[in-house]
Amino acid sequence: MIDVLIIGGGLAGLFNAIQLNRAGLQVTVIEKKSYPFHRVCGEYISNEVLPFMKNLGIDANELNPSHINRLEITSAGGKSFKTTLDLGGFGLSRYTLDHHLYQKAQAAGVKFMLNTRVEDVRFVQDRFEVVIPGQVLTAPLVIGSYGKRSNLDQKLKRNFFYKRSPYLAVKFHIKADLPTDLIQLNNYKDGYCGVSKVEGDRYCMCYLAKRDDLRRYGSLPALEENVICKNPYLKEIFDTAEFLLDKPEVINEISFEKKAPVEQHILMSGDTAGMIAPLCGNGMAMAIHSSKILSDTIKKYYQPGKFNAAQRSQLEQAYTRAWDKEFASRLWAGRQMQRMFGRDSITGLTITALNNIPSLANFLIRTSHGQPFA
Repeated sequence: MIDVLIIGGGLAGLFNAIQLNRAGLQVTVIEKKSYPFHRVCGEYISNEVLPFMKNLGIDANELNPSHINRLEITSAGGKSFKTTLDLGGFGLSRYTLDHHLYQKAQAAGVKFMLNTRVEDVRFVQDRFEVVIPGQVLTAPLVIGSYGKRSNLDQKLKRNFFYKRSPYLAVKFHIKADLPTDLIQLNNYKDGYCGVSKVEGDRYCMCYLAKRDDLRRYGSLPALEENVICKNPYLKEIFDTAEFLLDKPEVINEISFEKKAPVEQHILMSGDTAGMIAPLCGNGMAMAIHSSKILSDTIKKYYQPGKFNAAQRSQLEQAYTRAWDKEFASRLWAGRQMQRMFGRDSITGLTITALNNIPSLANFLIRTSHGQPFA
């Protein structure tokens, strides 16, 4: 018997699994890869998640994270803005954090099906049929936490999937002579690159760029030389850093379009439900918080063996309301903030304004971050 099938074992999927398992539900996570592995991600987490993690018995300090309390924004023209982050955050690679959460969940009794790809999801007679190679799994509840973009989005005919996105994202791990307590957001034509320390002696460098520019220059190294390294701060990093991964992690067609938190009765969580613009630097915290909202809603409305269509409707409506209340304005603000960067003239004016009006910087940081939650 399975109460909840979770498609995707990233942050949202793993935290949902831990919480629902703790509530006594039978949970199975389907993940197409095998832990540990790298993901495209900025790998910075706001400290707003710490009370929640503590309540679950998860201590990030066990993993030797960096502690980040400063922000710097730079432009290709050489301008910069620096400020402190009152709440602060920490840096952890997804390779390390996801593996740690997987081990916690597995030890607690969560079932995992690794190296397994979901081929289809069907809702039949008030139950789900999840099709994997050679098998069909059934469960009353399915959580979609499979990330930014998946073939399942096409099968579900989600609106955003049919709006072509111009962006790609690339992540490296590097060794570099950089501050350990600083997250940098370095801007250039049509994109930006976040740089911050993670555990050990590694730094995460994750950039967003236009696919048209990649096509124009023909390769990632050429794109980096002709577009990204126009920012002098990034050029110095590319010239002096030691690149640690055999090859970068890449995702194509990153979409910041609005998504629905419930699609065809599937409860979406994390980036699958909505993605904050990377410039806001807080997608990991949002994914973790979204898992709490969803798990709390499931625990309120779902009882094994006693779940009916009316309760499902109540659950879906309650989750949608709670999601919108917590995240809708932050996602909208993130999309607006993204428009303030990408062209150097606008970026330069924005940085000048931030330097001259400290309250504006504080407002933007508050808008893109949440409050501590437990």
